Amino acid sequence: MRHTNAAGYVKEYDFSALPVAEPMQRSLARLVAAHCTPHGWSSHGTSKSYWEKAKKFADFLSGLEDPPRDLDGVTAAMVKRWRLNQPPTGGGFETVHKLTSLLRSDARLQAGPVADELAVRVRRPKSTTQSYAEDELEQIKLAARRVFRAALLRIRENTECLERWRAGEIAEGSQEWVIGEVLDLLARTGGLPVTVHPCGTATLPRRYRRALGGSRGEVTWQRLFLSGMEAAAMGVLLMAEYGWNLAVIDRAEVPRATPDPGEDGHPTYRIPLEKRRRGAGHHFETRNVTDDGASSPGRLISEVLEATRCARAVVEDLAPGTDLLVVWHNTKSNQTQSDMDRPAPVGRFHFGVSSTMAKRWGQAHGLDGSPFRRGRRTVNALDRRQPGQNTQETHDRNYVLVDKRVQAEAVEVIAAGAENAAGRAHEAVLVAELRNAPVPGDTETATTDCRDYDDGPFPAPEGGCGASFLMCLGCENARVHPGHHPRLAHFHRALDSLHSVLPPRDWKKHWQDAHTRLEDLKGKLGEGQWAQALDRVTDADIEMIDFLLTGDLSS
Repeated sequence: MRHTNAAGYVKEYDFSALPVAEPMQRSLARLVAAHCTPHGWSSHGTSKSYWEKAKKFADFLSGLEDPPRDLDGVTAAMVKRWRLNQPPTGGGFETVHKLTSLLRSDARLQAGPVADELAVRVRRPKSTTQSYAEDELEQIKLAARRVFRAALLRIRENTECLERWRAGEIAEGSQEWVIGEVLDLLARTGGLPVTVHPCGTATLPRRYRRALGGSRGEVTWQRLFLSGMEAAAMGVLLMAEYGWNLAVIDRAEVPRATPDPGEDGHPTYRIPLEKRRRGAGHHFETRNVTDDGASSPGRLISEVLEATRCARAVVEDLAPGTDLLVVWHNTKSNQTQSDMDRPAPVGRFHFGVSSTMAKRWGQAHGLDGSPFRRGRRTVNALDRRQPGQNTQETHDRNYVLVDKRVQAEAVEVIAAGAENAAGRAHEAVLVAELRNAPVPGDTETATTDCRDYDDGPFPAPEGGCGASFLMCLGCENARVHPGHHPRLAHFHRALDSLHSVLPPRDWKKHWQDAHTRLEDLKGKLGEGQWAQALDRVTDADIEMIDFLLTGDLSS
């Protein structure tokens, strides 16, 4: 099977190598191939992931005592056994989710016990990736800034030398003039001429080596171009400033600057971004940032443009229209890369930051690996507090709600909100909304109906509502309709009786607020309607109120 990605590159998958019968091989190949269309999977990463899941399933089937020859021979017991064999990790969840969705697209597995087993939902494990502490991220940014700043100053100094050489401001024949000649060659071609000796070794001409101080990359091409690790440092800064992931950095186009309408003329950059994880129709986004000082959001863009200026000029000559922002130089010309979803190299120049480069950079600066995943979580969930490459739902579920630092910082906010809500409930007496009939979709509680149990003024640490049912009448999410009147009228009468036997201190602490709200409700409904409600009290109402009074149904 062959899959052509969005860039036009082809990747092949050999289903005949799977350890199952040929009919099963063909069925699995057809299921994967059905998605490898112009309107389906656009990246090799996606098709490769599903291929790997299909291969794991084939390996499982081949280990059975009586392996099925085709998908119509797969039983519900086989599917259940395979599912239970997956580890309770993110990888195991992904395997189950992708393979079951793939198998459900086969017409033979869309009804019956197998279909029911494939439809069983598996709980997504909580993410184990946590954000960096504030000082940790600052140290990472400081390390990246040091590397990138040194590269920027080096390129700036040599670019100025090149401009003076081209303007004829350097004495011909001097060492600085020779350096200018070398820089001009680099800026026009991206490389330097070499002498190939009979033994096969290649060296720079002697006059160049003497003027440059050797032939190492540090004193030759790095005068105008970033190295791979310097580009990785630049990527870390882009992640920390804007929350970009590696895929966005790979494809970030060169921003266009428009002068500020004010007298200062500060440039405002229009940055077009491609965010594939946002889903169809939301892949592209544009952001504007202004460079109006050293600490402004747009200053980093100005510096990135300056650091990649010479490299981008060479790339434009070699491959007009490439127009990518993050460009760096590789010592090997026309070197291919295994990941064909990433932009292809142009001559000696590569684009973006690969996951391998990110990991190497992190390890070189004392980290366990790449700083991008944890760094983006920190920036998007805590600093920017908005989605980066994902939808709002994914951002909240996978980045914000599971992050311990977010949870810790939210404690005071939740407590203050709950305290404020409680205060308003006591002051307003009856906050619940009075309705003439139930509202479809509301959730029934012991005393009222609730329109939004998961997002109320009294959140519980583990989610949902943390308030007692006694507080429902003091909640803005609560709704009271005539079906509640008998139970609430009985509750009011029971509290009147309780008032006469309880010590004043206990009454005030546990029951006075609820009684006051019921008094307010009674006044709003009127004596006649209240009396009718008491005539309609059922055994279920009495039992429910008994539970409330004894504490068996406190929340």
